Amino acid sequence: VQLVESGGGLVQPGGSLRLSCAASGFTFSNYFMRWYRQAPGKVREWVALITTTGGLTDYRDSVKGRFTISRDNAKNTVYLQMNSLKPEDTAVYYCNVQKGMPLRDYWGQGTQVTVSS
Repeated sequence: VQLVESGGGLVQPGGSLRLSCAASGFTFSNYFMRWYRQAPGKVREWVALITTTGGLTDYRDSVKGRFTISRDNAKNTVYLQMNSLKPEDTAVYYCNVQKGMPLRDYWGQGTQVTVSS
């Protein structure tokens, strides 16, 4: 399993970024995908979830209405569109898949998002 995030960077408050996560080494279309984030000195927290076909999504309350998770199963890629960014969104963002028996988490290397003026 390999997950490679990209698209992070420095953005002003109110700005937008689109993160991508390219997946390989497993049958991408068979698995839910998730985004997590970890701010300095804080525990990693779940941000968003998308089901196999993209028919159902879910978000943590603090990002609802601002972030949108999507996926392209033909490209084995999951996205996180982040709008109206706030300084409290500053974190390293990680792509995640849970698979295997017993269930195991797989992570990418993360991409830094910094929201600052």
